[in-house]
Amino acid sequence: MFLWFLAAASVPVLIHLINRRRHKTLQWAAMQFLLKAARQSRGKKKLRHILILTCRALGIAALAMAAARPIVSGLIGWGGGSIDTVVLLLDRSASMEIKPGDGLDTRRQIIIKKVRDAMADLGAARFVLIDSASNNPQEIPTPEILAELAATAATDTAADFPAMLTRAADFLTDYSGRTEVWLASDLQASNWHPEDDDRWAATRATLAALPKTPAVRVLSITGPTATNSSVRLLSGRRTGDELLIDLEVVRAGDARGSATLPLTTHLNGARSNETLTLPGQSLRFQKRVALPAGSDSGYGWLSIPVDGNARDNSAFFAYGPARPAKSLVVAVPGENADYLELAAAPPGLDSLRTQRVDPEQAANAITADLAAILWAAPLPTGATAGKIQQFLTSGGQVLFLAPGGPSNITFNDLKWSDPSEPPVGKFFILKDWNHSDGPLRDGIEGTPVSAHRLKAIRRQIPLGTAIPLARWEDGEPAITRRVVDRGTAWFLGSIADYTWSNLGDADVLLPAVQRIIAAGAERFDTSYLATVGSDTARILPGETRTRLDDQDTPDPANAEHLAGVFRFGDRLLAVNRPPQEDAPEILTREALDAVLAGTHYTLLDQAGQANDPSLARDVWRAFFVAVLFFFIAEALLCLPNKQAPNLKSEIPNSKPASL
Repeated sequence: MFLWFLAAASVPVLIHLINRRRHKTLQWAAMQFLLKAARQSRGKKKLRHILILTCRALGIAALAMAAARPIVSGLIGWGGGSIDTVVLLLDRSASMEIKPGDGLDTRRQIIIKKVRDAMADLGAARFVLIDSASNNPQEIPTPEILAELAATAATDTAADFPAMLTRAADFLTDYSGRTEVWLASDLQASNWHPEDDDRWAATRATLAALPKTPAVRVLSITGPTATNSSVRLLSGRRTGDELLIDLEVVRAGDARGSATLPLTTHLNGARSNETLTLPGQSLRFQKRVALPAGSDSGYGWLSIPVDGNARDNSAFFAYGPARPAKSLVVAVPGENADYLELAAAPPGLDSLRTQRVDPEQAANAITADLAAILWAAPLPTGATAGKIQQFLTSGGQVLFLAPGGPSNITFNDLKWSDPSEPPVGKFFILKDWNHSDGPLRDGIEGTPVSAHRLKAIRRQIPLGTAIPLARWEDGEPAITRRVVDRGTAWFLGSIADYTWSNLGDADVLLPAVQRIIAAGAERFDTSYLATVGSDTARILPGETRTRLDDQDTPDPANAEHLAGVFRFGDRLLAVNRPPQEDAPEILTREALDAVLAGTHYTLLDQAGQANDPSLARDVWRAFFVAVLFFFIAEALLCLPNKQAPNLKSEIPNSKPASL
C-alpha cells in the first residue's frame, strides 16, 4: 500500500515545471552584455539544477520505499508482507537427515529454521504445512513452534513431491487470496519422480485450474556434506540354522582408496563386532549369521558408527521357522528333466527340495508352498494354465524352457517360435546378458556368471511382449522376463539336452535356476521384512505396535514413519527405510524445469549456505539512509556560490576604474 506514495516523487518535477510557466521573458537591449556573460555559466547551473531536482525526487521515493518495509529474499522476493497464505511442502525423508558439514544441523533442521524466520517477516500470513510422511495439510498457528511439531521431526520415509503438490492444489481449491507454495527439499531425484510424466502433467493441470494460481518457490539445500557411510539390507533369508543376509555398505561422495569400518551385529540381545574393508566407494557382500539352536524366530540389526546421517547407519532383519525351498519340475522323462532336477536341488543341500511330474499331472502338483516351477514342455492350457496364472499372481516364479518342438500354444500373450538351427559348423552363442539384473546377474561381490560358455545347435525364440535379459550372438532374445502381478514368468530358449545345447554344463542352468528359486522363496521370508510407509508395515485392525530393538522413538506419533523391529499383534516385522533413499542422484535443473513447467517457479538453492540462517532480510533501514543521503546532497547543492574577492582590498593604492 505504501508503494503508491512513490508517485510523490514526481512532485518536485511538477513544481519545477509550474515555476517555469510563471516567468515572462522581455527583450531589453541594454542586457545583451549581461546575457552574454551569463551564457558562459549556464551549462554548470543547468547540471546543478538537474542534480537538485533528482535528489529531491529520489529522497521522496526512498521514503516511500522505507515505509513499505520491503524484504530482500530469493524465496519471498519484494513486498513479502502482502502474501496471504503460505503452504509449505516439507521433505522429511531419510536423506534430509544428512548434515551439510561436521558440527552443523541436518538439512531438515536448517530448512525449518530458515522457513521459520522467513515466515516471521511475513507478519500475519496464514501458514499451512504438508509434510512428506503424512501428506496431510496442517495449519500452523505460529512459525515459532515449527521445529517442535511431530509433523516436522526426522523420519525414515521417502518423499513423493507430485503427490504433495497435488495435495496442496486440492487444499487451495476454494481459496482465492495471494498464495505461495514453498517446496523445501534436498532435490533427491527419487523423491521427485521426474520420469512419471503422467502424474506431473496431472499435478500441473490441477494447479492451473485453481481460482488464482499460486507462486511456486523451491527451497533446496544441496552441496557438500559431512562424512557419511550407509548400510542397506538387500535381502535376507533363512537356510537351516543360518540367516543369509545380503548387505551393501556405501561411502558418500567421491571416496577413493580403501577404508575400514566397524560393523556390529545385534541378534536377539547379543552383539558381535567385525571390521569391514571397503576397497572403494561401496561394498556388497553376503553375511552368514548363525542362529541359536532351536530358534524358531528372532530379530536383530546391523549397525555402523553414527556419522553425517544418523538415519542410514542401521539395517534391521527378522526371521521365522526354517522351511526348505520347494520347486516343481514339469518335464517328460529324459536328459533335460534329470539336469533340471539336479539344478533345482543339488545333492547334499537339505534346504532345497524338488519334485518332478509329467505335464499331465502338473495341475494337481502345483501348491501354494512352492517357490518356483521349472516348466520344460509345451505351454500350459486349460486348468493347468489357470493354476500357473494363480501361482504367478501370488508371487511365484515360473521358468519356461523351450518345448523342444513346434507349438502354437499361447500363455499370457507369449509363445515359442519354431525350432531353428545355425549354419553348418556354427553355434548359437550367448553373447550379451544383463550383468545387474535377472538370473544371470553378477554375484553379490561382483563375480560374473560364465554365460559366454553357453552354445546351442538348436533354439526356440520367445515371442511376445517381454523384457530381454540375454541375447544370442545374432541379437535374438535367449532369456526374457514377463512380470505377472507379484510373480515373474521367465522364458529360456533352449533345453538341457546335448542334442540342443550345453545348457546342462551348469554354467548357466545352475545359477539361473537357483536364483529363480531363491526369488520365489523370498515371498515367504519377506513376510518378516517390510519398508517404511508400505502397506505391510501398517497396523491392521485389532493390532498394537510394540518396538523390540533398542532404538529411540522420541514421539509415538511418528512410530509408523520410523525403521526398526516391531511386533504387530502376532506379526514380527523388521521395517527398513525405502531403498530409494540411498540413491544419491540429485535432480538436475533441466529436470526441475520439466516437472514444474508452466508454474514460473523460483529456485532458491542454498548450496554451501547452511551457516546462513536467514532466507529474508529487511532493507527499509537502507532506504532511510538513502533518504538522508539524497536530502543532504540536495541541501549542499542549494548552497549559494562563494562571492568573488574584493579586488580593491587586495590591490594597494588602486583607483576606481573609469567607465
